[in-house]
Amino acid sequence: MSSKNTLYISYDGMTDSLGQSQVLPYLCGLSKCGYQITLLSCEKPERFEQFKPIIESICRSANINWQPIMYHAKPPVISTLKDIKHLYQRAYSLHHQYQFSIVHCRSYIAALVGLSMKEKFGTKFLFDMRGFWADERVDGNLWRLSNPVYKIIYNYFKKKEKVFLIEADHIISLTNAAKNEIDSWSLTSKPLLITVIPCCVDTTLFNAENVTNLQQDELRFALGLKQSDFIIGYVGSIGTWYLLTEMLDYLKTVLQKQKAIFLFITNEPASMILEEAQKKNIPKEVFVIRSVARKEVPLYISIMNYSLFFIKPSFSKMASSPTKQGEIMAMGKPVVCNARVGDTEFVVNQYQSGVVVSDFKTVDFDCAINAINKQTFDAAAIRRGAIEFYGLDKGIALYAGIYDQLTSTK
Repeated sequence: MSSKNTLYISYDGMTDSLGQSQVLPYLCGLSKCGYQITLLSCEKPERFEQFKPIIESICRSANINWQPIMYHAKPPVISTLKDIKHLYQRAYSLHHQYQFSIVHCRSYIAALVGLSMKEKFGTKFLFDMRGFWADERVDGNLWRLSNPVYKIIYNYFKKKEKVFLIEADHIISLTNAAKNEIDSWSLTSKPLLITVIPCCVDTTLFNAENVTNLQQDELRFALGLKQSDFIIGYVGSIGTWYLLTEMLDYLKTVLQKQKAIFLFITNEPASMILEEAQKKNIPKEVFVIRSVARKEVPLYISIMNYSLFFIKPSFSKMASSPTKQGEIMAMGKPVVCNARVGDTEFVVNQYQSGVVVSDFKTVDFDCAINAINKQTFDAAAIRRGAIEFYGLDKGIALYAGIYDQLTSTK
C-alpha cells in the first residue's frame, strides 16, 4: 500500500462546470506532487455523454484514475439515497483494490462515505465542507422545513455535521467567516484543525495580458458594441442565490445617471433576464446576453468597465466563496457586490477591488454608483490581490501540505 494513494469523492460531477473549475485543477496539481489520485464522482447522464471525452483527456494527462457513476435526479430523496448507496459500494470496492490512505470528501454526501471508511478501514478523513450544506438547502428554499420529510433530513445532516467536524482528521473551510463560526461552537476541548482555502482561480487563464486589443475590437463588433460603450458585466448562473431582481434594480438606477450596456455571460436563457427587465421597464436594447465556453470568459470580462453580483445574504452564505470574484479580480476589474457573504467584503476592502453595498435600497445603489465612478482602480494591484488570495498555486500548496501531514501521521 502506498501512503500516497488518495480517494477523492465528489457528489458534483466533473462534467459540470463546477467540477472543471473547482475540483480538477486542484487534483491535477496534487497529482504532480506525487499523490496517486482516484476520483469518484456522480455525473449527470446528459452532460456525461457530451463532455466525457474532455474529462477523460484531462484525467489521463494528469494520471488521475477517474471513476464516474451516474447521478439520479428523480424521484426526490429516493434518488439521493440510491446515489449514496452506489457511492458506498464503489468506494469500498476501490479501497479493496488500491488501499487508500486518505479519503478526501467534497461536502456532506461524500463525507458520509468518508467517515464510514475511516471507521471501517482506518483511512484518514479529510472533510472539505464547502459550506453549511444543510442550511444552504433551507436558505435556498430547496428544503422547506414545513415538509416533515425535509425537516427530518435537515436535522439528520445538522447532527452529522457536528460528527464530521469532530471526527475529521482535517477540515477545509472556504471562508474565515465560517471557520470563526465553527470555532465558536466549541465542539471539542482542543481547537479543530481547520484550513481556509477559498474557491481558487486559474490566474494563468484569467489574465488580461493574454487578451489583445484586436480580440477586444472583434468581440465588440460581434456584439454590436462601440469602443465608447460603458459596460457593466455579470458572469455565471442566475437563480437560487444570485439576486436578479436586485441586480436589475441596481442597473435601472445606473440608467437614471448614465448610458450603459449590461453584458450578461450566463448559461441561463436570455428570457429569464429580459422578462424581469420588462417588468421594471428596462429596455431590452441595453442588454447583451451570451453563453460562452469557459476559455472565452476572460475575453468577455476584459471589455467590462466593472462587474456586478448580488448574493442572497443568509446564515449559510457566510461559508460561501464566489468563484466569480477571484476570476474578475484576476482580470484586473473591480466589482460591485453586497455585504454579509463569506469573506467577500473583506477581500474588496483589503485589495481595494470594488465597492460593497450594505443593502438593496436605491440610496445604497446611488452611493455605490457614485463611488465606483469616482474611484480610480489599479488593475495590476487588483490582479495581485487575486493571486495572493485566490491563486490556484497557493490553494494546491495548502492541500499538498495537508495531504503530507495526514500521510505522515498514523
